[in-house]
Amino acid sequence: MRRLFVCVLALFLLATAPTCFSQQTNIPQFSTFEAFSYLSTPSLNLVQRGFDGDFGYNWKSWLTLGFDFSVQNGHTTLLPNHLNVATQAKLAPYLPLFQELGIPLAIPYNSTTYTYEAGPQFNYRHLKKVTLFARPALGAFHSTFDAKPNNPYIQQIVNGLLNGKTSTSDTVVFYGFGGGITWEITPNFGLRVATDLVRYNFFSNYLNGPRNSVRVVVGTKFSFGKNILKK
Repeated sequence: MRRLFVCVLALFLLATAPTCFSQQTNIPQFSTFEAFSYLSTPSLNLVQRGFDGDFGYNWKSWLTLGFDFSVQNGHTTLLPNHLNVATQAKLAPYLPLFQELGIPLAIPYNSTTYTYEAGPQFNYRHLKKVTLFARPALGAFHSTFDAKPNNPYIQQIVNGLLNGKTSTSDTVVFYGFGGGITWEITPNFGLRVATDLVRYNFFSNYLNGPRNSVRVVVGTKFSFGKNILKK
C-alpha cells in the first residue's frame, strides 16, 4: 500500500507540473470525497479494507470544516502476546494442553472497524492544480471482534473469556494527525490521496495497551456551490 501511495503521488506531481505554479481562483463552497480505505494495525498484524467518505465546508480558502466516516473489514489471529497480563493469566492453565497437542494457542477472528471524525483541515492552495492539506485526527473508533474458533479447545477459551459469547465490540476515542494531496483536475472534480496516523486503546479489558493504526485512502473528490473567492 505504501508503494501505491508513492506511485499515485508521483503521478499527481507529473500530471500537474506544467500548470501548477499559479494560485487557485475557483474554490467551490462544498465538497464530498468517496474513497477506497486501507487500515493497518501492525501490532495486531491486522489489515482491513473498505470505504471512506467525507463532507467538507470551505469556510476559507485555507480552512475546511468537515466530517469523515469510514468502515473497514479484515481478519487475522489473536495471539497470547497481544493480551494483557490478566488475560494471559487466565490462559496459562491451557498452555500445557496446547503444547501436548502440538497446536498453537491462537484465536482466528474477523474484525469490522468504523471511524467517525470531525474537525478542521488546513489547505495550501497556492498551486493551481494541486491542493496540499494537513489536519488533526480526533474522533470515535468502533470495532467489533468476531471469533472464529477452529477447534473445541479454542471454542472453550473464547467462551470463557467472553462469558459464553464469540463476539464483542468496543468504542473508544482516537487522536492523531493526517494529511494528503488533491489533484484538482477541474474546480469541481479531483483525485485525492490521504493518510492518517491515529492512537487509541480499545478492548482494554483484554489487550495489552494502546496501539497505533495507519489509514490510507484513495478516491474522488466532487465540489459544488458558489466560488468562495468571489465577493
